[in-house]
Amino acid sequence: MPKITPFLWFDDQAEQAMNFYVSIFKNSKILSVNRYGDAGPGPKGSVMTANFELDGQVFTALNGGPMYQLSPAISFVVHCENQAEVDHYWEKLSEGGKENQCAWLEDKFGVTWQIVPNILIELLSDPDPVKAGRVMQAMLKMTKIDINTLKLAYEQA
Repeated sequence: MPKITPFLWFDDQAEQAMNFYVSIFKNSKILSVNRYGDAGPGPKGSVMTANFELDGQVFTALNGGPMYQLSPAISFVVHCENQAEVDHYWEKLSEGGKENQCAWLEDKFGVTWQIVPNILIELLSDPDPVKAGRVMQAMLKMTKIDINTLKLAYEQA
């Protein structure tokens, strides 16, 4: 077990969220599901916690009730090697959710994700401030990141 595990609080959708995420990410699996017993506080037999792994990262989801809501103040960055990966994660995670600016999206469970191609970080880190600035301006116009558009902005004469 890793030292740090992201813990996601849901009203009553922990199991559905876990199944959704495991279906999207390669090398993912359900680790365990714990259910409420006679002592509650949830209905007996309902999911209390769901433990799962997404591409090597362990998560715990809790059905804790409506008192806390997820927020974009915490998000998960998915580092992508190419446009096909960006498209895959964007399409799957945004389904039923909300697309936001600059690679951010909120999935149908309220979890916020950033779908970021590795080349974006590379181009934004270029020591030439003009090139990096053009990439930033191109990115600011996007929701889902388009790598070809970033490259064109970078290479602009």
